[in-house]
Amino acid sequence: MTGRIKPTLVLTVICVAAALLLTFAHELTKESIARQKAEKFSGSAETLFGKTDIRIIDDNFGYDEIETIAVTDDGRVAMQLIVDGYEKDGINILIGFDSEGAVSGIEFISLADTPGLGSKVRDIPSFREQFIGQTAPQEDFDAVSGATFSSKGMKHAVDTALKAYNENKGAILDG
Repeated sequence: MTGRIKPTLVLTVICVAAALLLTFAHELTKESIARQKAEKFSGSAETLFGKTDIRIIDDNFGYDEIETIAVTDDGRVAMQLIVDGYEKDGINILIGFDSEGAVSGIEFISLADTPGLGSKVRDIPSFREQFIGQTAPQEDFDAVSGATFSSKGMKHAVDTALKAYNENKGAILDG
């Protein structure tokens, strides 16, 4: 009987110790990780809008892809979205809206898609530029050859941001 209990007890002690160490490591690094994410977001927002004060909206309005929404004093909005490209959650972008509600810029926070293929959605300016000025989702768009999944992921991100903005413009700007 003790031959069966001893291995179970040893395994339980090992699991509890590992869980405690993981919890400790998480607590030790979570502030640093949050600070790094905020710095990346701020840097991307500054690239979109220049140096300006932003106010963070603590709501994603029911869209799981939306990570953060920021509003400037003059009514410009930046939405951070994480969507699937070729890689799951591989596209992390910031979509900017001007004060009229049109897409005014797209900045990449990170892109985990294949270098030289999926990364073309970031590296080919004309691909991103086709979304500039949109005020509503469009049916047609020009995908990048060899980067179909990444192109569709980008279109999904832009469409999601446009829907969220148009459906919640008042709450975003007044929030």
